[in-house]
Amino acid sequence: QVQLVESGGGLVQAGDSLRLSCAGSGRTFSPYVMGWFRQAPGKERKFVATIDWSGYSTDTADSVKGRFTISRDNAKNTVDLQMNSLKPEDTAVYYCAASMLRRLATRENEYIYWGQGTQVTVSS
Repeated sequence: QVQLVESGGGLVQAGDSLRLSCAGSGRTFSPYVMGWFRQAPGKERKFVATIDWSGYSTDTADSVKGRFTISRDNAKNTVDLQMNSLKPEDTAVYYCAASMLRRLATRENEYIYWGQGTQVTVSS
């Protein structure tokens, strides 16, 4: 069993930066592919970024490419999402998740463990 807790969300202005963190407890999530998803009001939960067990392979959604960076520290059992140049359309609840796949995972149903989410609001 892997428990994930997100933190770092908040209210910021367009153009600002924010760093989200996901802390694991229980089992270490170092063997897992990790990901970040987000869900805006009235919309489906969408893929944001993913990172493999080594931390060397990553993928990000086109909508955030060049602005968001995912990273992990297996020794600390954490995965972060650095968000720069935030836009109002980035407003959403952001979720951390863990997958047992052996490749980068970009689909919601490929993840089995989820955090409770942290709210990010970007004002114009």
